[in-house]
Amino acid sequence: MFDTAFPIVLFLVTLVLGMPIGFSLIVAGAAGIWINAGWMPLLGILRAEPYRHASSFLLTTIPLFILMAELLARGTVVQAMFRCAYAFVGHLRGGLALAAVGANAGFAALSGSSTAAAAAMARISIPEMRRFGYDDRLSLGTVAIAGTLAIMIPPSLGLIIYGILTESSIGRLFVAGIVPGLLSATGFVISIMIWVRRDPTIAPQVVRTAWPERLRSLTAIGPAMLLVVFVAGSIYSGAATPTEAAAIGAMAALVISLAFGGLRGEGMLAAFRASIRSTALIFTIIIGAMIFGKYLAITRLPQDLLETIVALNIPGWAIIAILIVIYLILGCFLDQLAVMLLTLPLTFPLVVGLGYDPIWWGIVLTKTSEIGLVTPPLGLNSFVVSASADAPLEKTFSGVWRLLIGDMIVLLLLLLFPALSLGLPGWWYGP
Repeated sequence: MFDTAFPIVLFLVTLVLGMPIGFSLIVAGAAGIWINAGWMPLLGILRAEPYRHASSFLLTTIPLFILMAELLARGTVVQAMFRCAYAFVGHLRGGLALAAVGANAGFAALSGSSTAAAAAMARISIPEMRRFGYDDRLSLGTVAIAGTLAIMIPPSLGLIIYGILTESSIGRLFVAGIVPGLLSATGFVISIMIWVRRDPTIAPQVVRTAWPERLRSLTAIGPAMLLVVFVAGSIYSGAATPTEAAAIGAMAALVISLAFGGLRGEGMLAAFRASIRSTALIFTIIIGAMIFGKYLAITRLPQDLLETIVALNIPGWAIIAILIVIYLILGCFLDQLAVMLLTLPLTFPLVVGLGYDPIWWGIVLTKTSEIGLVTPPLGLNSFVVSASADAPLEKTFSGVWRLLIGDMIVLLLLLLFPALSLGLPGWWYGP
């Protein structure tokens, strides 16, 4: 019992003490391997496995998509998207908040990074909403929760990592994320419209934009939309792998941002620095999760858990419901990528063993990650938006809670109707 429990307790203790989660996983996993297998096997794993996993060709997709997002965010591309959405819906009650959702959905199709989307949109849209007298709860909550669309709408870093870890088709996962991503955006829009209808004072009306200005705003986002079509089309058609599409997309994002997006030397350096930081963080967590996963494999904890649950004869839907509750709770305290890497060795064999589709489970898991990105106490997007807008964190959380109802309804729909996730990839790729 001690051999199995001590590493888990050590992981929790190091987290509470403030150690970065990637290093917590490494320390706890190494301790577990040493206790259960000995010193020499531990040295062998530490010598070979981190490099073998981190040097995977598929993982190069991660820094490339992050770089693509950062380059676009540091220029004026995101600003052009917001202005375009504002031109068409800004005159509606709560229209600037609706424009922020629309711009985030557009940027999500160019970025797999929700924090980059939230930070960029916070810098652009929140000053505009404040200028027109919008309540901070609405503006902060909208930008924080709409930024999570980048983790569902492809290219999504979460779906890429899920595909790599579970050996699922990344192309199928990307196609499967389209309908849930659009449903999520629709849920945010409906939630905003209900909120402003019940309390019109939080969103004063804005003057309607003339049609010539609307058409000019469309031409401003033309290059970015061509990039979306190219990257998505090359992946979905099979003309390029996700890694190849990410490489070409990052290069095209640099050219577009320099030629049309107002990117300059300082912004380019900032984009590269942010990409390096994010990549280093993600790869440290991946290596830590790999070492922790080796400890789990040695102790046979995933297999024992699966056998125990099967022996209890609990209905499959009840097990899925329990897992969803656990994921939502974990999302309140841990980084979403870490939650996925830490739990998949346990939950994936269980879910697949119960007969559920791995693509569907990837979408459901990503949806719970979306929710975790904005819920206290560790809602990363909420922290990013509050810091970018120089606003109290409690106002962001206050706004987010009013919009989470739509997110929870979408999660319930994805659980009840798997065809929302599986219909499009089934039609596109075949059964």
